[in-house]
Amino acid sequence: MDSLSQIALGAAVGVAVLGRRTALWKAALWGAVCGTLPDLDAFIDHGDPLSNMVLHRGNSHALFWLSLLAPPLGLAIAALQREWGLRGRWMLAVWLALITHPLLDWMTVYGTQLLRPFSSEPLGLGSIFIIDPLYTLPLLIGTGVALRGGPRALRWNAAGLLLSCAYLAWSALAQQWVLERARASLGEPAQRLLATPTPFNTLLWRIVALAPDGRSYQEGFHSLLDPPGPIRFQRHERGAALEPALREHAPAAALARFTGGFYKLERRTDGAVLITDLRMGFEPHYSFAFVVARQPDPATAPQPLAPPQAAGTRPPLGPALDWLWRRLRGPQAPPT
Repeated sequence: MDSLSQIALGAAVGVAVLGRRTALWKAALWGAVCGTLPDLDAFIDHGDPLSNMVLHRGNSHALFWLSLLAPPLGLAIAALQREWGLRGRWMLAVWLALITHPLLDWMTVYGTQLLRPFSSEPLGLGSIFIIDPLYTLPLLIGTGVALRGGPRALRWNAAGLLLSCAYLAWSALAQQWVLERARASLGEPAQRLLATPTPFNTLLWRIVALAPDGRSYQEGFHSLLDPPGPIRFQRHERGAALEPALREHAPAAALARFTGGFYKLERRTDGAVLITDLRMGFEPHYSFAFVVARQPDPATAPQPLAPPQAAGTRPPLGPALDWLWRRLRGPQAPPT
């Protein structure tokens, strides 16, 4: 999730664990700090844009390493605040603020390597967009009101946590509903099926279905406000002809694994060969695409490129938001 959501979650967790045993502002401040610590790995440069992508949310988001970090960090905060008698509570608050960060990230589709060092498999439920105000606002309001004090301060904080967790549960249930509708609409087996919410909401969903032979994929959109009826899909080529030449190319293989197979290959008119993450974005705009080879002549094999170059694009914000709003209310029109 975005940094504001992680800060808000960490602060709420800190207040919930420490309560009035310490000043509420101390609990919120240190919770917010610990809640954002795992994302400091974004400042590490691994040498190229593709490596930076697949190695983000790695060791810094691993439950094992964060659990090892929590006790010494909690003890250090307790000593700094001269609250050694509360060291157990501080360690618990730090641990929960740290591990709820990657657990929340797991709800997004990006891919969080929760199980390092035992497994580097990226995990992502994909039931919530990276920025969703309906998740973040209850946390901000609950903790904000709590910090103002009063007899019901802790209840406001608890209510914010409860509502935000309920929203996450709703997103997972909505995702399963959309997947069932997608399976019924496709009427044919899909190699893999993915449903993710469009930006800032959990009402309009994007579905990607990989063909069983891996040569194409279909993209469709479904709003929970749509009238009964099948979901419309558009089929796109996946660039399977380019795959043999890049199967052993480490950067391309890394992204293919990171996406769980939801990627496409394509050759641009200038001869650049791209690998694109199909999970984030929509046709023809995707957040993560990389030039991994050159093929000046279509009759020749692609020549792998090292290091890969970033080539992701994003649609103009105004028209994209306008389409999202119109499509959410029902019109069956593809994005522009």
